[in-house]
Amino acid sequence: MALLKDLFIGLSQNQILNSAAKKYGLKLGAQNVVAGTNVEETIQSIKELNAHGISCTVDNLGEFVFERVEATKAKEQILEVVEAIHTHEVDAHISLKPSQLGLDIDYDFCLENLREIVAKASNYDIFINFDMEDYNRLQSSFDLLETLSEEYSNIGTVIQAYFFRAEEDIQKYKNYRLRIVKGAYKESEEFAYQNKKDIDENYIKLIEWNLLNGKFTSIATHDHVVINHVKEFVKVNNISNDKFEFQMLYGFRTDMQLSLAKEGYNFCTYVPFGDDWYGYFMRRLAERPQNLNLVVKQVFTKKTNTIIGLSAAAFLLGRISKKK
Repeated sequence: MALLKDLFIGLSQNQILNSAAKKYGLKLGAQNVVAGTNVEETIQSIKELNAHGISCTVDNLGEFVFERVEATKAKEQILEVVEAIHTHEVDAHISLKPSQLGLDIDYDFCLENLREIVAKASNYDIFINFDMEDYNRLQSSFDLLETLSEEYSNIGTVIQAYFFRAEEDIQKYKNYRLRIVKGAYKESEEFAYQNKKDIDENYIKLIEWNLLNGKFTSIATHDHVVINHVKEFVKVNNISNDKFEFQMLYGFRTDMQLSLAKEGYNFCTYVPFGDDWYGYFMRRLAERPQNLNLVVKQVFTKKTNTIIGLSAAAFLLGRISKKK
């Protein structure tokens, strides 16, 4: 399983494959894992989900930006989505990555980009979630959150269960709306659990703690074992449905998404849009390789499977060569 996780992370960082995916994404079946390549298509996808009682969090795909012009473009795209959510009166909010908005360029530059987005969203009563990335960007992302929370209340963030510091972080930020995930990047054993069992146990521990003590908990998982555990936990502890929601990715376990919404649980679909989908999707598979089984039939064409297979082979050969 660890090798498979390394494989997907390696593929996510392959610039040649990322470029090819941008060019040929729709032909490869990307429309099944992204809600649209532009705002209009994405709003239509949101409306379809809303019709089933499902809310959405919208992610403008792209991260690790190192040019100001790219970060500014990303900011404008997100502002456009905020305006569209307001105009169309859809049930949706924004998830964004600080690295896409200039965190790796200049902290203050990123802060001002974020402030502009959060301010506009606040005027429309739209929530903004700060997605968390790798460990090197973790503390600076929390710093941005804390700074902006002095001015605005419509922001929250993500706690990644594989980090040793996650328990401390969840207690510190309990008064924020929090999404709890396992974690999708390859992290050093100095900072993060490496064993799946340890990560899973910490994940459940964090969910339970925040359900009992936090403001609001978004439980982001496709794992029916975890979902069933949460259902029983909230029942036993008399936790009302307005204190939490389940979250899944667009295109994953669609039947279960609809089922949970019909059962009366708050449900939110993570809706990515744009053409920079490849790295995002590979990390979702790295986070939980079992996800591949959930979407392979509905996402991949025969052509896609061939490309992924060749890419995987190339990656594995590269690892073997390095070891030699």
